[in-house]
Amino acid sequence: MGKVSRARRAEIQRKATRLRAQCQRDGDSQERTVTVLRAAIPELTALEAWRLALGWSRAQAIREVAQVYLADDLLPPALSQALLCRYEHGQAQPGDEYRIMISRAYGARPDQLGLATNHLWCSTCAAPLPLDYGRRQREEQGNDRKASMTTESGLPAIRESVQWAVLDAPEGSPSLVALAEAAVEHYALNYSKHPPSTLHDEVRATRNLLSTVVAAADRDTARGLRRQVGWLSALLGNLAYHLDDRAGARAHLTLAGAIGKSTGETALTAWSSGALAMVATFRRDWDHARGHAEHGLQHAPAGLRRAQLLGWALLPTLAALGDASRADDVVSESDEIMRTAVEIPGRFGYDRAEHRLHVAEAHLTLERYDRAAGVARTSIAAAPEHTPGWVAATLAPEAAAGRALNVLDLIPPARLRATARSRLARLTRILDPATTGAGAELAERLRALPAPVRTDGTAA
Repeated sequence: MGKVSRARRAEIQRKATRLRAQCQRDGDSQERTVTVLRAAIPELTALEAWRLALGWSRAQAIREVAQVYLADDLLPPALSQALLCRYEHGQAQPGDEYRIMISRAYGARPDQLGLATNHLWCSTCAAPLPLDYGRRQREEQGNDRKASMTTESGLPAIRESVQWAVLDAPEGSPSLVALAEAAVEHYALNYSKHPPSTLHDEVRATRNLLSTVVAAADRDTARGLRRQVGWLSALLGNLAYHLDDRAGARAHLTLAGAIGKSTGETALTAWSSGALAMVATFRRDWDHARGHAEHGLQHAPAGLRRAQLLGWALLPTLAALGDASRADDVVSESDEIMRTAVEIPGRFGYDRAEHRLHVAEAHLTLERYDRAAGVARTSIAAAPEHTPGWVAATLAPEAAAGRALNVLDLIPPARLRATARSRLARLTRILDPATTGAGAELAERLRALPAPVRTDGTAA
């Protein structure tokens, strides 16, 4: 058994994407697409080729199979991407039930998926199996290996804990307020670890659970719950933005800001205003963008929160308006704050890596390309690899099609935020596909990407 290198896996992914796009243009059936893929890429097993023909990442394939279980009122097994990789490369075999469910999800017969065939080993198969969460998989009952529970497994458990707390105290309680705060913290800290569509559904469900209690709660409890509903609404707004739903983002963020104002949660009002400035900036609505940013600055607590509103909300607007002098003043003030500020993690937080990214993009907008590249490199160095912040910084500074292709190889489409897609599109406009081979490949890969949300309203 040979080991498939990371470079070869990336090459296989790129080639499979190109072939799938060509088959789609030719109107080929799913079965024909699988045949084309396996003929051109001998390493592919039937199971992996079928998934690639569908255009799914392993994470998406797992979710699609889970939906088949849920449609039958069954609890899905805790399958991991590593275990699916083992299935795809002949290192493990699913049980009879899972063979049926995966065949239904893929729209194929079990024999077409070749589940009983032994094939090439892949280095990602070596990841440990997760501790089963909710129901032990029938095919893994005899396995005593344990690993830490993944955030993907733990995500629905947060909502379920809130549900039990609501059932226990339907008129609210201080404990429910504390649990709601913990739920918001969990979602914010783990924001980048989940596809936006998955996290959106969980945050929405938790907000709905809390909303049922507010009317019956006493004044203090209702106030505490409303604050958390506000923060959950802010998360929904950001998630809608990353799913390319700008109107939905405005609705959720406007609600979050209103709740922040009515409950005296100034940090929520400031953050929501900054996010609304971001949405307006995308629409090139500079007057509203600047108005939201300045409104947020009026409510932002001193220190890190002020630096966040300066760098995240006001600076992009000033750069877009060509006000280089005022933009430089904002960079100077926010940089001074960031030198001594204590960074805050999570979606509602701010750190030096994110700050340098916003400064780099402002320089890029002002056509200061050398300064943009230098600042962006400091952001890349500070951001954990393969996270959304790393992706954004990687795409910001220079017309580097090779790095952009690397991003597409590493980040599944479901995790590729709309903001990253817009940066990729900007990069293709800079490059000349006629003279740049990597630029032409990047443009083709972007055309083949599924939309964040399908026309029927479901997540891609």
